[in-house]
Amino acid sequence: MHRCDERTHRDRTAPPEHRRGDRAMTTETAARIIAFLETHHVLSLATCGREGPHATSLLYAHDGLALFWVSDPGTRHSREIEAEPRVAVTIASEFADFSNIQGLQLAGTAACIASADRRDWHLLRLAERYPFLSRLASAPPALQAAYARSAAYRFEPHSAVMTDNTRGFGHKETLNLLTRGET
Repeated sequence: MHRCDERTHRDRTAPPEHRRGDRAMTTETAARIIAFLETHHVLSLATCGREGPHATSLLYAHDGLALFWVSDPGTRHSREIEAEPRVAVTIASEFADFSNIQGLQLAGTAACIASADRRDWHLLRLAERYPFLSRLASAPPALQAAYARSAAYRFEPHSAVMTDNTRGFGHKETLNLLTRGET
């Protein structure tokens, strides 16, 4: 597993004892968002760098409202996170009928997890959610090598907007996680 360079990388992820997911979440909106995260597996990560905007799809796991994934640190989105940690994430269900559309839009910061203990904790959570990760030792060598080059990343949202057309066309609920307010 790739390790972030702890000498040059400022670790911007919250320590495990301060994870947003460990705090009591009293709002119905937060509960609906977490339930939505549980039932989905692919996020779309939007970054922006010298080459302009970029989006990529990634498997994720979550810790409350925080999201995490593994990725090759040489990919465009990983390099752009290193240069500019402010990113956006969307997660959406696939529907042909607009009245069933549900989705989540998040804004916040992402960072490579530099601490070995914290990285191991996140990798264990990913393996629990995606059992195939635990079987990589018997995977093709190319896949083993790619995973070994990867780094773990964590996204801490500052705001979340849940769109749910099943509750009315254009129904949105916004959660400001910096102030823990709801609109």
